[in-house]
Amino acid sequence: MTPRRNRAVATTDRQRTLALAAEVAPTRSPRPGLLRLLIRRKASAVGLAICLLTVVVAVVAPVLAPYDPIKIAPTVILKAPSAAHWFGTDELGRDVLTRIIFGARVSIAVGAIAVTIALCCGIVFGMISGYYGGWSGAIIMRTMDALAAFPAILLALAILSALGPGIRNAMIAIGVVYVPAFSRVVRGSVLSVKQNEYVEAARASGATTAAIMRKAIFPNCASPLLVHASLGFANAIIVEAALAFLGLGAQPPTASWGAMLSDGRQFLNQNIWYSISAGAAIFITVLGLNLLGDGLRDILDPRLRST
Repeated sequence: MTPRRNRAVATTDRQRTLALAAEVAPTRSPRPGLLRLLIRRKASAVGLAICLLTVVVAVVAPVLAPYDPIKIAPTVILKAPSAAHWFGTDELGRDVLTRIIFGARVSIAVGAIAVTIALCCGIVFGMISGYYGGWSGAIIMRTMDALAAFPAILLALAILSALGPGIRNAMIAIGVVYVPAFSRVVRGSVLSVKQNEYVEAARASGATTAAIMRKAIFPNCASPLLVHASLGFANAIIVEAALAFLGLGAQPPTASWGAMLSDGRQFLNQNIWYSISAGAAIFITVLGLNLLGDGLRDILDPRLRST
């Protein structure tokens, strides 16, 4: 057999081994009936409905909102709830309901981008530290431990003090804060499967490290990452609201639930709905995400699955 033919046969064998590994690997990726299983559980169905409603409100905010969110109306300052203004008006005469609706856009955008940053960095760091180990894995995980040692809000404040206030910098700061948590989830999944037979077979056949990670290892990280992302989304919204409350998140006149909560506390005697509505928006959204995350965890974790 010629050397060229030997190489061709070896390449074909590696491809078959990787394909077999992808088929045999006991992945914990989401099942086809995931949506149906979520709906069957009352708590997760409520959480899913809240999340979908929040996303829809954020997307169609310009159509749904009855007023301009930044237009000042001096004649209706701090008005009580009425037919014209369901949640009343703020200290500049702006409709509170309108700003709540537009504030959903900020919270959803910050949560989505921050979680994406944390997810992408966490996958890279977790894969490297879990698969290779050694000094590189030790350096990565000790760095992650150092970041995780700080409370989320304090670390975000430290990052924003260096980058400056603003919605874009808040997204980056929140994303960096949650990188250690995602890295640990990925690393734990990698450590639990990298010594399995199908991974060893792919490695023995000469498959590249990138192919092994992509086809044999990463699918086992999908389910825990999905659950952690839903819970991380809720935490990101809370941290964004806290930063906006302190004046370091979205800057005026952008509508932000945290900023509205901060501004409204000064006028509780004139219009208590100003603060209550912003706090209720944060509470309901975070509750929905937590219910959805709990439902995903129950469905995707075989130890907790009841159906």
